[in-house]
Amino acid sequence: MDKFDAMQVFVRVIEKGSFSAVAKERGIGQPAVSKQISALEDELGTELIHRTSRSISLTEAGRDFFESSLRILDDFESATSRIGRGQTAPKGLIRITVPPTFARLHMVSKLPAFFAAYPDMAVEMAASESPTTIVEDGFDLAIHSGDLPDSTLVARRFAQTIIILVATPQYLTRYGAPESPEDLGNHRGIVFTERGTVKPWSFGSGQNAKRVIPNGVFRTSDIEQMRMGVLEHLGIAQAPAWLFAAELREGTVIRLLTPFERTVPILAVRPASRRISTKVRVFIEHLEKTFALCSQFNPRSSESTTSAPSPSRTSRIAVK
Repeated sequence: MDKFDAMQVFVRVIEKGSFSAVAKERGIGQPAVSKQISALEDELGTELIHRTSRSISLTEAGRDFFESSLRILDDFESATSRIGRGQTAPKGLIRITVPPTFARLHMVSKLPAFFAAYPDMAVEMAASESPTTIVEDGFDLAIHSGDLPDSTLVARRFAQTIIILVATPQYLTRYGAPESPEDLGNHRGIVFTERGTVKPWSFGSGQNAKRVIPNGVFRTSDIEQMRMGVLEHLGIAQAPAWLFAAELREGTVIRLLTPFERTVPILAVRPASRRISTKVRVFIEHLEKTFALCSQFNPRSSESTTSAPSPSRTSRIAVK
């Protein structure tokens, strides 16, 4: 058995989520792929993959071996890029989790330029609001808007956005505009919920931060529904500026209480246990370059900001 080849097959099976897909990719039969994985498990003396008729999943030992295999293959790719024939362009698949609305509005549009620069790369996007699923599900990277909860993940800020309060001119004509956060108790809010709990609105940062529990006739746990609720004149919402980028340009929504706005990071998150690969690094660098051109991701420097932790800070959240 060629152990290196078997390792490559194993990694591709996990990345593709299918024995048959890898067999088709390699131009061999599915039994040959299964045989290589079985031979690898026999060599290691442990089961790596749980197999059912409909799906596959990693065992605990398989997850450990998958992480180690990725590091070995990334090292090999980096070495061959530096030495072999002077080639430096990365190749292969990068798997990313992205909040679905952010992906639709802002991520997919960044892909054509990326593929033009790296024609041997492929990107797989999965919809997920939680960055913590990347470790258990074997993803390379997660995109997260806002501060990162305590975790063992490594985060790199590639953009930032303002948290704004918005409503349509039609709503404001009927109900008026609030002049302070305290006025919001008299207004209809588009209420965002998490696991049935109302998410408070926050204004400002530090010791002067204010929190308001919104009231409203429309509650939702879906950010796209919240956006549509605003556009249907149902009330006021607090949201990242990227959610209403087009409407702000067109004037179909109005920013309210701008002195109380705050800035939050948009992060590329990866497992701390895995060294950053060339393909992941160039993808993050592409995001930094392309998002820097978008005004809604570059708030005014004079505004108060809530920043991601410094790269030099030692904590459970590493920002690089």
